[in-house]
Amino acid sequence: MDCFKAYDIRGIVPDQLNEDVAYGIGQAFLSEVDASTVCVGRDIRLSSDGIAQALMQGLCDGGADVFDIGLCGTEEVYFHTFHKGLGGGIMVTASHNPANYNGMKIVREQARPVSRDNGLFSVRDRVAEKRFKNSERIGRRHELAERKEYVDFLLNCIDREALAPLKILANPGNGCAGPVVRELAAHLPFSFQFIHEEPDGTFPNGIPNPLLPDRRADTSRAVVESDSDIGLAWDGDFDRCFFFDERGEFIEGYYLVGLLAQSMLSRNAGAKIIHDPRLTWNTVDIVTAAGGIPVVSKTGHAFIKDRMREEDAIYGGEMSAHHYFRDFGYCDSGMIPWLLVCEILSRTRKPLSALVDELKRSYPVSGEINLKVADPLKALAHVEEVYRTQAQGIDKIDGLSMDLGQWRFNLRCSNTEPIVRLNVEAKANETLMNEKTAELLRLLELFAEK
Repeated sequence: MDCFKAYDIRGIVPDQLNEDVAYGIGQAFLSEVDASTVCVGRDIRLSSDGIAQALMQGLCDGGADVFDIGLCGTEEVYFHTFHKGLGGGIMVTASHNPANYNGMKIVREQARPVSRDNGLFSVRDRVAEKRFKNSERIGRRHELAERKEYVDFLLNCIDREALAPLKILANPGNGCAGPVVRELAAHLPFSFQFIHEEPDGTFPNGIPNPLLPDRRADTSRAVVESDSDIGLAWDGDFDRCFFFDERGEFIEGYYLVGLLAQSMLSRNAGAKIIHDPRLTWNTVDIVTAAGGIPVVSKTGHAFIKDRMREEDAIYGGEMSAHHYFRDFGYCDSGMIPWLLVCEILSRTRKPLSALVDELKRSYPVSGEINLKVADPLKALAHVEEVYRTQAQGIDKIDGLSMDLGQWRFNLRCSNTEPIVRLNVEAKANETLMNEKTAELLRLLELFAEK
């Protein structure tokens, strides 16, 4: 049962996740969640079809009618769950994990996430004990391969009349995004050039995870060679979209949060915007200047989605490239963000570099730095003690955040590994940001694993 994590299921195939386990998860899900209808989708991994088939059989034997989306993105499972009023949805995917992994992302009614705090570990225990509710009814399967409703929904998120004929370089990374982008392209005035377009579970060009610097070179180079206005890349199940400016330079997700918040507030004056605590100043400034209300939330999709519902927030953004929209069932989407950014470029008639460079100068950032330490909690306590007397503000919404006036940092522990994650930002002073990042790293080296 090692494949059950805090927010989803992920494990090595077949040792940790296989068809027998998948069948049990289907039965256990229905024992834990009262759902008579469930949609199921899968990514392009070679093991995904077999795992999805076993999962659907478990759901049917447990009494639920199953709507089979087939090859799709995670957000398509979310969409059909809330749009059709289904009792739940399960996506078979390992997103950006290595090719020998697979997993599942699970939601209940209204696409509310199932995590360790509200049922996922109970599903785990039921699978381990084979403790399932008996059902006299055998459910039926229905094909749900039509994308029109989903594509129409995405297109209605933007003003197509405002769009300019941009040149777009798209890199689906041989994941699931290509077919959806193609369908959208037929309704948009953009010209597209694709690389690594075809879905291919062998991942001939490497695992699609543009969050890693060494997975960006192909997109960056192709943007420049094609003279495109913008470059787009996705992870395997396309719940995250990554941006490159016209120079081929990667854009940190932090700065996209501000741009998207500003766009959403132009349509929803005075609305609330949720953001994570790792990097905050740019987002808070933009949201406040646009007349919105910034609200900080603990990092993680389950926390962000819950807080958005509590606050009735129009948008939520994380620096990790997860973007959430109230009108999309409070779920994250990897398609809505790039459509909105292209609308921003069309309206402003400015290149993406011009929009982002000013933000980068105002709030330079370190980027997230991960360090292995022997005792993460002890490391956080030591750092807090060192800076306590200098701090103008301290919060522990998620790890340790300290405001030191002209710079700030957030230091968090990993949920699953002896790792701390560091983010530093400064006010219009890249030199100060670099100095303080180095200073913090020297402190953390005292706790490095020997």
